[in-house]
Amino acid sequence: MSELTFQRDAATIRGYAASPTGKGPFPGLVLIPDVRGLSDHYRDIARRFASAGFFTFAIDLYSREGAPSLPDMEAVFRWMRALPDPRVLGDLDGAVRCLAARADVRAAHIGITGFCMGGQYALMAACAVEGLAACVSWYGMLRYAEKTAAKPVSPLELAPQLRCPYLGLFGAEDAIIPVADVAELRATLDRTHKTYDIHVYPGAGHAFFNDTRPDAYRPDAAADAWPRALQFLHQQLG
Repeated sequence: MSELTFQRDAATIRGYAASPTGKGPFPGLVLIPDVRGLSDHYRDIARRFASAGFFTFAIDLYSREGAPSLPDMEAVFRWMRALPDPRVLGDLDGAVRCLAARADVRAAHIGITGFCMGGQYALMAACAVEGLAACVSWYGMLRYAEKTAAKPVSPLELAPQLRCPYLGLFGAEDAIIPVADVAELRATLDRTHKTYDIHVYPGAGHAFFNDTRPDAYRPDAAADAWPRALQFLHQQLG
């Protein structure tokens, strides 16, 4: 377990790398944290994925400016509206390339996963970034209220361009992601003949997997979602 970096647009992009034990090369996984950035919680999740056999790179999307101060939900949504999607997707492309260049990673077997805002970007990357073989999105937001230079196209609008098998994990009681948006995503992926699975957990809201947040954590949903995600990734990445 160590810091892993790569260069992009004269910036050093950092992250936390967790490697399985044993002899590689291993399937690779890019992990995208939630809006608050790369915390100990996501380092722990990276180690869990590594224990399951995936060389996991938890990327710090805020390598340039540092993690934001987000004292309330208004600040959270304001920050997300301003975060430029083209920059984020470019950094995720760089992360995939970084893993693919490693001798201990199987370049043709790299997946992506993310939580909350990271789940949103995981889906978007699966539609826009080359070299991904699987995507697991945990309660990733799907719709933008308005188009801006920072948000030129929503995840739902990108969905017809999905390039790899996709697993979406959502909570039925998520106040941020209406079930109607999940239904629209399902219909879009059906219409465009994509390989996907979507699971919606009754009684679970946003961040149901985050065991550092007692207000949001739902043990039953989390206990089902984790092996479901691992099985999917093993099937798609080997």
